[in-house]
Amino acid sequence: MERLKGIAMIIIGSILWGATGPMMEWLLDHTKITVEFMLAVRLIISGSVILVVLKVQKTPIFHVWKEKYWATQLVVFSLIGMLGLQYTFVKTIEVSNAIVATLLQFLAPIFIIIYMAIIHKKLPPKSQFIGIIGTLFGLYLLLTNGTFTALFVSYEALIWGVFLGLTYAFYTLYPARLMTEIGVITIIGWGMVISGVIFAVMGTIWVSDEWSILADSQMILLMLGISLCGSTAYVLFLMSLKYITPVETSILSSFEPLAAMFISVIWLGAVLLKWQLVGIVLMLIFIVYLSISGGQNKEIKDA
Repeated sequence: MERLKGIAMIIIGSILWGATGPMMEWLLDHTKITVEFMLAVRLIISGSVILVVLKVQKTPIFHVWKEKYWATQLVVFSLIGMLGLQYTFVKTIEVSNAIVATLLQFLAPIFIIIYMAIIHKKLPPKSQFIGIIGTLFGLYLLLTNGTFTALFVSYEALIWGVFLGLTYAFYTLYPARLMTEIGVITIIGWGMVISGVIFAVMGTIWVSDEWSILADSQMILLMLGISLCGSTAYVLFLMSLKYITPVETSILSSFEPLAAMFISVIWLGAVLLKWQLVGIVLMLIFIVYLSISGGQNKEIKDA
C-alpha cells in the first residue's frame, strides 16, 4: 500500500510539473510578461508556500542560516542550481517550446555520467555508453525530424537546452550533503525564495508595468496555477522517495515530458512530425535505461 502511495505521488507530481511548461509557454506567447517577472512571482510564491507549510509543521527552517558553511552552500545552490535551472528552462521554452525544453533537461544524466567519469578517472560502464548514444540519437530525431540539412528548432534553443542540462546536473549533484544535513524540502523552499528575490531585483518588478497584466483574473489564476503546480510537484516528488526507490522515481518521472507533450498538443496546438515522435519515444526509453543501469551499478558498488 505504501509503495502504491509513492507511485501515485511521483506520477501526480510529474504530471503537475509537466503541466507548468505549457502554462509558462502560453504566458510568454500571449502576454508581455517577461521571463524575470514570471519567475520572480512564481518562485517567491512557491518557496513561501513550502516554507510556511514547514513552519506550521514545526520544522526549524531558519537552522540553515545559523552556520556559515551551510548558509554559503545554500546561497551557491540558489544562485547556480535553482536560479540557473529555472532561468534556462524558461528561456528554452521562450525560444522553442515546452516539449523541447522538458526533454532537453534530460541531458542532465549524460553530464552527470561524464562528470563522475572525470572525477573517478574511469570510463563509464558499457550500459551507460549505450544509454548516452540512444538518448542523443533520440534527441537528434527530435531536433531534426531525421533530416541532415536542417534543425526544427533554433541554434539558440539548442544552446539554452545544453545550459539547461548542465544546470540541472549541478542542481542534482551539488546540494546532496546540504539536503542531507538540513532537509530536502527546506533547501528547496529557501532556494526558490532566494532565486525569486534575485529575479525580482533583475526585473525591477516593483516598478514593472506587468502587474497590470496580472490584474486580469485569468492571468492571476494562471500564475497561481503555475506556482502551486510547481511547489506541489516538488513536494510530491521528494515525498515519494520515502516509499519507492530513486530508480523507480526516475522511471516514473517520464510522465513529465508526456504530460507536457499531451497538454501542448491539445491546448497549444503543437505539431510533432513522425520522426520527432520516434525521437521522443527513444529518448524516454534510453533515459529510463540510464536510470535502471545507474541504479544497478550503484547497488553492485554498495554490495
